Amino acid sequence: MSDNILTETLTVQADEPMIDTFDLVFLLTAGVMAILYLYKDTIFGNNSKIATPQQPVSTTIPKPITGPPKKDKDFIKRMKETDKNVILFYGSQTGTAEDYASRLAKEGQQKFGLKTMTVDVEDCNMALLDKFPLDCVAFFLMATYGEGEPTDDAVDFWELITSESPEFSAGIPVEEKPLSSLRYVVFALGNKTYEHFNAVGRMIDNKLTEFGATRIGERGEGDDDGSLEEDFLGWKDDMWKAVCDAMQVDQSEAKDGDHVAAYKITELESCDSNKIFHGEYSGQALMVNGIRPTYDARNPYFSPIVATHELFNTNMTDRNCVHMEFDISGSGLEYETGDHVAVWPMNAEQDVERLLKILGIWEKRDTIVSVESIDPSTTKKYTFPVPATYATIFRYYLDIHAPISRQSIATLATFVSTEEGKARLTNLGSDKESYRIEVSDAHLSLGELLESISPNGKPLDSIPLEFVVEILPRVQPRYYSISSSSKSTPKTIHVTASILSYNPKTTPQRKVYGLATNYILQVHRKLRNIQHPETSPSYLYSGPRNKYYDEGTNLIKMPLHVRHTNFKLPKNSKLPVVMVGPGTGVAPFRGFVIERALVKAQGEEVGETVLFFGCRKRDEDFLYQNEFTELFATLGESGKLITAFSREQSQKVYVQHKFHENGSHIWHLIHNLGGYFYVCGDAKNMARDVNTALGQLAQSCGGMDETSATNYVKDLRSKGRYQEDVWS
Repeated sequence: MSDNILTETLTVQADEPMIDTFDLVFLLTAGVMAILYLYKDTIFGNNSKIATPQQPVSTTIPKPITGPPKKDKDFIKRMKETDKNVILFYGSQTGTAEDYASRLAKEGQQKFGLKTMTVDVEDCNMALLDKFPLDCVAFFLMATYGEGEPTDDAVDFWELITSESPEFSAGIPVEEKPLSSLRYVVFALGNKTYEHFNAVGRMIDNKLTEFGATRIGERGEGDDDGSLEEDFLGWKDDMWKAVCDAMQVDQSEAKDGDHVAAYKITELESCDSNKIFHGEYSGQALMVNGIRPTYDARNPYFSPIVATHELFNTNMTDRNCVHMEFDISGSGLEYETGDHVAVWPMNAEQDVERLLKILGIWEKRDTIVSVESIDPSTTKKYTFPVPATYATIFRYYLDIHAPISRQSIATLATFVSTEEGKARLTNLGSDKESYRIEVSDAHLSLGELLESISPNGKPLDSIPLEFVVEILPRVQPRYYSISSSSKSTPKTIHVTASILSYNPKTTPQRKVYGLATNYILQVHRKLRNIQHPETSPSYLYSGPRNKYYDEGTNLIKMPLHVRHTNFKLPKNSKLPVVMVGPGTGVAPFRGFVIERALVKAQGEEVGETVLFFGCRKRDEDFLYQNEFTELFATLGESGKLITAFSREQSQKVYVQHKFHENGSHIWHLIHNLGGYFYVCGDAKNMARDVNTALGQLAQSCGGMDETSATNYVKDLRSKGRYQEDVWS
């Protein structure tokens, strides 16, 4: 600062008339004295710390912290440099689309001799599609997130392909078919319980064709509501026939062959301890230079939990719902009311121990290893942070809790030495119904599956660890609707988590626990000093390098990041809002109501605020009952809480029924007063029923026929006045 001040002073002086020597000496002396005064603490020290010759003041200028070098997004150049003729683009939110792309790339390479590569669309300049080589093929494996939205990594591509006038690299207008050289394959991933099923994959398919590209084979469509894996397997065989024809590959020469490893695992004898990952998610987390890193999906923030309590009646033993509050002060993270928070779970210690033991590596669980991709089709050398120990990899990075695919089980059978084990795995890998009953519906993990075929629990050390790394998905964050208001608590994020645990119908003797929600539950119990049931999962609460837990203060942290959404209140608070949120679907509406009550308390006008909430019984699972009573009292006549308790009478009553009962008033708020309509919760039944009910209101109250009513509801959606935050 002083250098700039002195420069400005001298600049001004240069424009003045010449001054004499005495004045110049006086001014320079005054300037030096001013600098000495401004930096007296640094030069002479202060009362608490005195500078001495043994403690010289450092004059070293710190080097600026720079991030990783920018990626070259020219995928055409990369294809040419690596001699590839097939590129597989993926847009993935949970890792499934990426996994499918990797599997197809490997199959295309090993079975059909294609030269494949996989790449995240986020890492590509998709405007270069107009330069795609005629003799190559592009795959698009695109997932749909939420209500017809692209995944986070596909946003830029989506904006390009759906813009009114897409601009590709050569500047050719879309009317002149700029993508005429592109031949492509598309597989869309989604969930039929959502209205906009596979909207992203379908739109990309339509737009590519519109811009002159040629699709090879039929578009594949996968439904995550139970049949995604079978949809994928059923589609790819015919797809490969079409691709082979297009690429002039002789299918009669296709080779199944032995499994070829995609990863190389190297056990390290020595390694810099500061560079070993113990559960951190990025290299930024290992930096100890005092510079605050950027926290996002690639580098989650370890957030302190500052409050937690049980929301259900504490006398209930079979159901839990936890309210948890995270402090994001000083992190740089920001959220808006209606956003999502992603919580990164860890695997339970019981599951980690089971898998390490059955694979025969329990005794060397603390061995440091490097896991490197040697698959020529992938551009990712490392798919999770390494070097790390075996225990760390199975605890934090690989989802050992989820069932593995039927295709993976079929390959797994080739590594098992016992005839009984080989026969069982072969059957599960080939028979859809057996796989569904014994693995999928039972939610049988890899560790449990291997235990079931191991005589007397003997380790199955014939299974290559490289294959295990290949078939297990990566641990993904779980997203929760934020239940707080950013205007009320901008530095605290609240989560409302219903805990998942159930006994599968096909294996009723077993209890299955949700990966993230049970982590949340057990952390809540530890913070509250509530005894854990012996059969409940347990976790390494201290986290990597003891960063998660401070025993002295009993403070626990969890890694998280924020995902911004379009699920937002109207900017004009005078407009009415109608919200439907049974169960934990009420989470974002707690934030909405808090915000509306805050605006009202500040003396501003607030439109009518109507909340439909439903649960089983008011004395069991009425979430935030006392809080809502106070909030709606603040809103006064402009607020209305309408409840449905499904099990307090002989005939079940749900929010859908209450919606019909109040239909004429709801229609008035939405149609006559321009109100906004929100739904959060179960997509399969509740959200569909509410959507239907709104269409029926348009007919009964608005005098519309069925077609006009359907279009009216669609128009509300397109204008952002009908918003959903739903899950299957």
